Amino acid sequence: MSAPSAVRPTRIRLRPWQSEALERFADTSGPDFLAVATPGAGKTTFALTAAVQDLADNPGRRLVVVAPTQHLKHQWSRAALRLGLHLDPDWSARDGELPGDMHGIVTTYQQVATSSRVLAGLARGAFVVFDEIHHAGDDRAWGESVLEAFGGAARRLSLSGTPFRSDTSAIPFVDYHLDEARADYEYGYGQALADRGVVRPVYFPRINGFMEWVAPDGEVLSATFDDELAREQANQRLRTALSLEGQWLPAVLDQAQERLVELRRHHPEAGGLVIAMDQAHAQDIARVFRERHGVRAVVATSDDPDASDHIASFAASADPWIVAVRMVSEGVDIPRLRIAVFATTTTTELFFRQAVGRVVRWTPGLHGQGSRTQPAWFFLPDDPRLRRYSAELSESRRHSLRRRRDREELDPDRPDEIDAHDLGDDEQMSLFSVIGAVAIDGDDADGRGGAAGSGPGGLGVFGDDPDDPGDRHAPEGVELVLLPPPLPGGGHVVVPADGGSGAGGSGPSAGPMASMTRRERKARLRDQNADVAAELVRSTGWGYVQVQAELNRLTGIRKVSEATLEQLESRLDHARRWLRRAG
Repeated sequence: MSAPSAVRPTRIRLRPWQSEALERFADTSGPDFLAVATPGAGKTTFALTAAVQDLADNPGRRLVVVAPTQHLKHQWSRAALRLGLHLDPDWSARDGELPGDMHGIVTTYQQVATSSRVLAGLARGAFVVFDEIHHAGDDRAWGESVLEAFGGAARRLSLSGTPFRSDTSAIPFVDYHLDEARADYEYGYGQALADRGVVRPVYFPRINGFMEWVAPDGEVLSATFDDELAREQANQRLRTALSLEGQWLPAVLDQAQERLVELRRHHPEAGGLVIAMDQAHAQDIARVFRERHGVRAVVATSDDPDASDHIASFAASADPWIVAVRMVSEGVDIPRLRIAVFATTTTTELFFRQAVGRVVRWTPGLHGQGSRTQPAWFFLPDDPRLRRYSAELSESRRHSLRRRRDREELDPDRPDEIDAHDLGDDEQMSLFSVIGAVAIDGDDADGRGGAAGSGPGGLGVFGDDPDDPGDRHAPEGVELVLLPPPLPGGGHVVVPADGGSGAGGSGPSAGPMASMTRRERKARLRDQNADVAAELVRSTGWGYVQVQAELNRLTGIRKVSEATLEQLESRLDHARRWLRRAG
């Protein structure tokens, strides 16, 4: 059993915006608060710091985090651990009561839709964090479930990495002025870039091309991205460019690979991301990298149950490329990503901004050429929709830094946003076929314009010139010393110096388990309990249910899923003593 240890404080340095947002949050009397901060700015740290302070002021209060994806549940759990918060990312409605040694859970919007009534009990009087709250508006049922599950929460902190609108239905717990969500605190990309050392400047090489295809009605069409087309034909043109039956995408991948090789001379761990259309497309892109450049690309698709593991392994490695389908669009933290290729037909502005957010994250301690600004490159088809989005991001940066440069002329008519599913039904798309696609006016060697940087198909710049000396010093942050908040079941959590899970001692949970989250340690202990119980069944002749019930009685628990870490260790100790007697 774990020996008692003293509570260890955690020192954390907040960025100025995080400190200011925390003050604003503390001064807010109502239950709801919306913070909009650019990807890479540190929303997670801000939210968890707010949670630690709130739970410390309100002993016994639970914490519930709602994340968009399964992968992000575990990412939130590990981030919370560093501040002494134990969150269960694998909680389900079948588990019963939350053990007293857990501060709370991490769930998803999809899970809320199926477990809202159970969550309503767990979240009553709780502190709730909504990561990327706009997802609550993805489906009407999701919004209703969020209202049912968290209407009784004491505090609700909503986060978003992108300013968003709701033109059809309001998103729960968000204040609106007309159809515009009104944030209680906002920290934009331009502000973050001006602060230095928070986010990277991003360059947008936009590649034109000449595409030929057979439309579903049998008509043979051809166009460049400069040609004005109706929405349906514009969709077909984009799909043609991204097809590997033509030469446009392989040529763009070649340029991206060349840029990455150059970056890795000074940043050896730098990585690249390709956002693909679907699983088959992703596998074909990986094949292109293998056959044309002799490099292996990791593939992570939303329909692969091991996708989160692939992403985690890639993030911790120095592998050059990852090809993803709806897996690395938001929230996933891989700071070493410096190159991205937008090779998907999903062209909503929200998705685009989230995708750009994958390459803006700053890498501390980077040395060598370009380390002061750490520029990133985001390769795009020169589609008018994507052209406008990149220009708007660039304009936001220019306005924040009060720089006056000519803005490229854009089509004043806002084209409809489309998704891959807008390209037509299966029967119609079966008549669509690619004839060819060739990249033209490719990016020049230094990524400053040249062929790709001239005219409407040029290089948009989201950030500063990488060679502009400027002021590279980030503003001083604010250091806080945080004690882990008390557990709902009583007592405190220990945060060891090595960032482990906080339990000392030399019992079953020591050694290799010391660096695991509490949920992971419990899973290991439950497996050990199950193994010893199986041996007891063979040794005693008792039934499996009888053995489990007796061990629960000896330990004083109702269900294994409700046991604390200490109770699981005690249960295992009882089982081993019983097995020795039975032997």
